[in-house]
Amino acid sequence: MAYPRSLVGKTVLLIGGNGAIGAATGRLFAEAGATVLITHTPSEQSVLSADAALSSFANAERHARYAVDITDSSALSGLASTIEQKFGRLDILVNAAGFTKPIAHRHLDALTDELIDEIFKVNWRSQFAAIRAFAPLLKKSGDGLVVSISSIAAFTGIGSNIAYCAAKAGIDVMTKALARVLAPEVRVLAVSPGVVDTQFVSGRDSGFNEKVAASTPLARIGEVDDIAAAILACATLLGFSTGHIIQVDGGRAL
Repeated sequence: MAYPRSLVGKTVLLIGGNGAIGAATGRLFAEAGATVLITHTPSEQSVLSADAALSSFANAERHARYAVDITDSSALSGLASTIEQKFGRLDILVNAAGFTKPIAHRHLDALTDELIDEIFKVNWRSQFAAIRAFAPLLKKSGDGLVVSISSIAAFTGIGSNIAYCAAKAGIDVMTKALARVLAPEVRVLAVSPGVVDTQFVSGRDSGFNEKVAASTPLARIGEVDDIAAAILACATLLGFSTGHIIQVDGGRAL
C-alpha cells in the first residue's frame, strides 16, 4: 500500500464542520482532493459560518452543507439517505461537533442534571448516533474511516467540567469498541487534543492560554491546524491503525 493514501474521489462528512476545528479539517481534506460535506445547526449564525467555511475550501462548488440537528437520530438517518442518493458513497466520517460549559469541578451543585444530560447528548450520544447512521455507507466503501474528536480531559480528569471529561472518556471507549465491530471494512480512531486556541470554552482568554503554554513541553497551546493535520493523517498515513486514541497536545498530559 502506497502512502500517503490518495483522497481524490473520496467523500468526507464533517459533523460540526462549521466549527473552528471542523472548518480547518475541511480545508485540508478539500486541498487533498476529497469532496467535503459539513453539517451545522439550523440557526442563522451557523448558516453563515458554514457558508464561510465552504467558501474557504478548494474547489468550493464541489462541496456542500446540511442543516441537521445531530441530537435527532432520525435526522441523521435522513442525511445518510440524502448523501447516498446524491453522492453515492461516504468514505470518511469526522465527529467534530461538541458542546461544553465551564463549571469548576468543586461546584457539584452547579452541574445540574439538565446540563449533564445535554453534555452527554451532544458530546457522546450524537457521535454514536452519527456512526450508527452512516456505518452502512462506510462499510459499503470497503475502506471506511471514522475519526472522533476526544480530549485529554478523558484521562486527566481536568477539563471544563466533570461531565465533559466523562463524555470524552466515553468517546475513547466507543472508539475501541466500534473499532472491533466495524472491522475490517471501517477503521475507527479518535484524536485527543489538549488546549486549542479556539472559542470553544467560554471565558478562556490570552492569560489562560499563556499559562497553559508555559506548562506544556512544546511551549505553546494547540492550533486548529494541528488537530486538522492529525485527522488528515488518520486518513492518509495511518492505514493500519484502528481503535487508537491519538494525542495531539504538545505533551500537555505528560
